[in-house]
Amino acid sequence: MGMFERLAPYIQDYIYASKWTELRDIQVAACSVIFDSEDDLLLSSGTASGKTEAAFLPVLTELYNRPSDSVGVLYISPLKALINDQFKRLDYLLQESGLPVCKWHGDASQADKNRLIKNPRGILQITPESLESLLIRKRGACLRLFGDLRFVIIDEVHQFMRDERGAQVLCLLERLQKLTGVIPRRIGLSATLGDLEAAKSWLSLGTGRSCSAPSPGETGRRIRLYMELFRKTGVQPDGKALDSGTAEHFEYLYRMTLDKKTIIFTNSREETEFTLSNLRQIALKNKTPDVYRVHHGNISAVLREQAEDEMKDSEEKLVVGATVTLELGIDIGSLDQVVQVGAPATVSSFAQRLGRCGRRGQIPQLLFTFVDDVHAAASDALGPINWSFIRSIAIVELYTKQKWIEPLSPARYPYSLLYHQTMSHLLSAGEASPQRLARDILGLSSFRHISHEDYRLLLKHLLDLRHIQETENGGLIVGINGEKVVNDFRFLAVFTVPEYYLVKDENSAIGTVDKPYPPETRFSLAGRTWETVEVNEKAKTIFVRPVPGISTVDWDVDFTAELHTVLVRKMRSILAGNDIYPYLSPNCAERLGEIRYLAQNSGILDKLATRLSEIRYAVFPWMGTRQLYTLHYLLLKYGVKNKIPWRTSVYLEAEFRPGDDGMALLDEAFRRILDTDTLDGLPLPDKIQLESKYNEFIPQSLLKKQFVNDFLDLEGTKEALRLFYR
Repeated sequence: MGMFERLAPYIQDYIYASKWTELRDIQVAACSVIFDSEDDLLLSSGTASGKTEAAFLPVLTELYNRPSDSVGVLYISPLKALINDQFKRLDYLLQESGLPVCKWHGDASQADKNRLIKNPRGILQITPESLESLLIRKRGACLRLFGDLRFVIIDEVHQFMRDERGAQVLCLLERLQKLTGVIPRRIGLSATLGDLEAAKSWLSLGTGRSCSAPSPGETGRRIRLYMELFRKTGVQPDGKALDSGTAEHFEYLYRMTLDKKTIIFTNSREETEFTLSNLRQIALKNKTPDVYRVHHGNISAVLREQAEDEMKDSEEKLVVGATVTLELGIDIGSLDQVVQVGAPATVSSFAQRLGRCGRRGQIPQLLFTFVDDVHAAASDALGPINWSFIRSIAIVELYTKQKWIEPLSPARYPYSLLYHQTMSHLLSAGEASPQRLARDILGLSSFRHISHEDYRLLLKHLLDLRHIQETENGGLIVGINGEKVVNDFRFLAVFTVPEYYLVKDENSAIGTVDKPYPPETRFSLAGRTWETVEVNEKAKTIFVRPVPGISTVDWDVDFTAELHTVLVRKMRSILAGNDIYPYLSPNCAERLGEIRYLAQNSGILDKLATRLSEIRYAVFPWMGTRQLYTLHYLLLKYGVKNKIPWRTSVYLEAEFRPGDDGMALLDEAFRRILDTDTLDGLPLPDKIQLESKYNEFIPQSLLKKQFVNDFLDLEGTKEALRLFYR
């Protein structure tokens, strides 16, 4: 019997009605794993490759053959918007299944939720925060809802794996397993995974099952790429230099997106706003339609959803400026192209953005644009190197030639999440003995590396802070200061939600900003310029009116991307080589030639240290961000004053006293580092930490331990140094 014949009859009818000629390879492979094994399943393949159908065809068949006595499928998504969007194309199939689909998040219908609790069946779509709320406030309902749960589908696995929110998901699933006694099979979906084995281990953590990850059998596909570069020479009418691009650059973007359905990705909300405001002004000047929309996390949900619906359904060729919010799989129909302004943060981000175009048989088309505002300074011989431009070429080469994507390594010491889950458990249980609490919390797989000693230290600290308190019989409950945290609706999320001001034009919400722009101040939001009319501090609301012209807006968020060693070494090979890349414009090719000449004649490509002045040296070990920071602190430990010029720098600068032999002192320090076996005794700043929501409630000693173990990398640093000491 073929795989098609094993599907439920209504699914076979659906396939006939959809005029599929055959099942895709990934769908056949998924059916085989679900039907013929007890394994968990990881489906990793490109956007629009049929992953959602691959998961649901066999899962719905299993529920058809053996109906569940409760919710049968729990679908977990990182975004409410993705939940709202994901099942639209499967509406007919799900209707034919006879199984209800219920959305469960803050904006979902309470009547639908109540109906599901009374008659639990079908498919439940939920965010991690709403699942956390269920486990805290409706434990009894969870027994009814999930007593016969068969499958958990986790969408956008790579998005969850990269931070504590993914560890939260795993904690919630294990807590659900302990509550119900049921261990459902897990299915993970992702378009961009760099290390399948790590992802398989992550997905099955706490289930005791193996995980299968069938190869999608994808063949190489054509991609249209082009890079264009502009020198920063333009000025505004008032004579000031343009902040994020020249007039020529914006005119070029206008021409290249005219009558083309496009997403313009940038790396910041500020740049998105400024770019779309300029394009709208050019369109106004040229009397062409206003087809420009903005989509990022600070735009109101109504405007974001409106942009998504228009992109999918409108006949107009819309141009939407976005940040990471449109990287994920929200269906916006076919695109003519994607534009990337500046360098993508990572290879993974590039792969996600490329995946937004080229759907439904189209050839993916991606345009890079750069504004080169890098200038040589008399005191800085490396000043003329545009590192983000070189990084972009390296990203393109790694993904298109090698299909390489950064591997993800979940944290071993997520102390902020440990605090969160401890408080969540006490809020749900009411009271627990210290022994029971330690058993239940440290028994969760996400905390398997955390010792009882560390947990005792945390609990003692929380007692001192009055976040927990001891009862007369020796139990632990939420304390008076802890109640302020857990009773805030934002407690459900393990990521930080900044304090924002709501921006309103009459009665319509436009979006949010993180500072109260005073009356008569102009700023940009949703690609338009507004002037503050009134600020209501108590309600955290700014009332505005639309005004003409272009303005800017700024959010207090830093660019914190990490560079992997593989990417940094690829940058070095590009600088050291003489390859010609056909996607580079003449301007880009000329600029690459200039940078290569400087790099190849400066010594930075083959010497570990290059002298910049009498007392300053550039150290180029060609290692990733984590390894470079490790080297930075080790050099400080061994007496070498140094700094990393900026977060994504690929080198560090060492400084000595006049008359010192800098080369000899560096060489001595490098050799000592190669003989180092521990990161003990590093001169770390007092408040050093990996940013996380509940760090303020964690002992500083634990935060330092987390920084050393989850961020620094001694072995990777030594491996990179050995290349210079063979």
